[in-house]
Order: sequence, then structure tokens, then C-alpha cells
Amino acid sequence: MQPTKPFVLFFNPVKFARPFYEQLQKVAHTEVVTSQSRDEFFQDLQTKYKNIFAIYRTSSSGAVAGKFDAEFIQQLPPSCKYICHNGAGYDPIDTNACAKRGIVVTNAPDPVTDATADLAVFLLLGALRQLNPAMASLRAGTFKTGVSVGNDPQDKILGILGMGRIGRAIKKRCDAFGLKTVYHNRSPLAPKQAAGAEYVSFEKLLAASDIISVNVPLTAKTKHLIGAAELARMKPGVVIINTARGAVLDEVALADALESGHVGAVGLDVYEREPEIEEKLLGQERALMVPHVGTHTAETLAKMETWAMENVRRAIVGEALLSPVPEHQRLALEARSRV
Repeated sequence: MQPTKPFVLFFNPVKFARPFYEQLQKVAHTEVVTSQSRDEFFQDLQTKYKNIFAIYRTSSSGAVAGKFDAEFIQQLPPSCKYICHNGAGYDPIDTNACAKRGIVVTNAPDPVTDATADLAVFLLLGALRQLNPAMASLRAGTFKTGVSVGNDPQDKILGILGMGRIGRAIKKRCDAFGLKTVYHNRSPLAPKQAAGAEYVSFEKLLAASDIISVNVPLTAKTKHLIGAAELARMKPGVVIINTARGAVLDEVALADALESGHVGAVGLDVYEREPEIEEKLLGQERALMVPHVGTHTAETLAKMETWAMENVRRAIVGEALLSPVPEHQRLALEARSRV
């Protein structure tokens, strides 16, 4: 017997927003995927998942079935109308393939802002102060023998590449440390949003910044946006922070620039081939690295889960979605008009 409520398939169980999940079950039939591989999931789509209305996914959903690429989307049943992602970045989802099938993709941009900005500032200060070599020396039993001195943030130029929600939150936090912020976007922000930060060209940002924070989404245009040529145009000793997507940076070129000393230090939360890490980077003591934990706080994860499930709920009852991805805003309006 088929469930009478719309079928929502969760690629990951809800851990931090259980009360909202229980409320969602009043309007939806929910199940957590049990498939163990991509091929098994495709087989299950022919049977137990053949009537799914929406998919809830997280950044770790690829562990079951890989990227939500064109092949994946093509396998979904006609009943599937929504993919609700509980993170800001949605590059593992082929939005063009979804649009062709009439599937609306939503993300959760607002909840990730504060936690990601907090971690970016931690990485910035840690890389600037050369804390990774210091911590390694401590654990090796040599305390601070041979550890190089770091640098103060005051009066340094912070270049923010991508002044969206997270970029603006980083700028706000860094004001307290006496950093002067410049930024580059596709177009300048309104003065209120820029909050005193100077808009500069991409080339000037590379050349003028003492610290560069990468905050652009990963697209075909931004992959390897910063490679060997761009690194060479930066100041000697520049500090680079990346909490966006690993593939925006050419990791091999970055490791080479660290090895040569042209890049003074990096603070990384994201990597080009997660969970694999470029071996050259692993060998660099001036690379302060954490395993993509920018949003890993109980409070933020609860907000992300709630936001994604609220998009699911709104899709079911025909209310305006919180956050269809920009490419799908018109598609979302058309879907709502048909409810």
C-alpha cells in the first residue's frame, strides 16, 4: 500500500532538529535511504523509492550514491519534484539536469554564515601567527624551539574574494583586529553592505592583499580561479584562507608556493578531492588544515536541518520556498502556481 502523504526520502538522518522532523511527518511520509551504493540506489528507485516527491540531502550524501549529476538526475522518477539541500554550496547537484526534469533545487544559505565566518577567522589568525608549526613543535616535545614568529593582523590588508553573506560576516569580525578590507565581486556592493570595504579589481586584490579569504562558490568559471599565475602575482608571504570550495584553488600550485616560501601560510577547511588531501599540502607545516568542519556546531547543524526541512514542508503545502537556488527561482514559482 502506497503512503497517502508525499514521500520524502532523506539521504541522511536528521540528528539535531528532531522536533521539526517529527512535525514534518504530519504532512509527509519520510524514510531514510537504506541503499548502500549508487547502483543499489538506482535499483531501489524502481521499487521502494519509485514514488518519491522530494529528496533531502546534505554535504555527506555523496557517500551513498556519489554526486547528483546528470546520470543520477536522469534515474529519478517523474514524481520527484524537489531536491532540498541543507548547505549553502550545491555544486554536487547538476542544476541544469534538474531543470530539464522540472526538479527544483533549494539550499540553506543563511544558517551557515556565522559558523563558517567564525572558523575562517580562526584559520586566518592561526595561519597568520604560524600556530600549526608551533603546535607540532609542542607535541614533538621541543616546545617552541625553532618555531618561527608569526605576524599581527593590525594594519594588514584583507582581500575578500566573494563578498556574499559569509564574506561580509568575515569582514565584520575582522574589523575588530584592525584589518583593512578590500573585496572583489562580479559587481560592487551597495555602500551599506560593503560597510567600508573598498571594491577593487581581481588583479588589484591579488597584488595588494596581505591576507586573501576565498569565499566564492564553485562553478565552471571559478574552478582553479587561483592557480600558479595568480599566486605569483600575490605579495611574498601572503596568507590564504579557504572556507568555500577546495577546487577554487589549484592545490598543487598552492603547495608549491608554500614550499617556495612565496605563500607564507594557508588556513584550509575545504579540499579539491575531499576526503582525499593533496599529499604536497599534507607535508607543509605552514598549512593549517581542518576537515571541512565550517558548519560543524550543534546549533548551526540544527538550523541547517530545519531550513532544508522547511523548504520540504513548503513544497508540500504549496507555500513560497525559502531559498530556491538562483538558477531555479522561476522554476519554483511555476511549480507553486501548479499546486
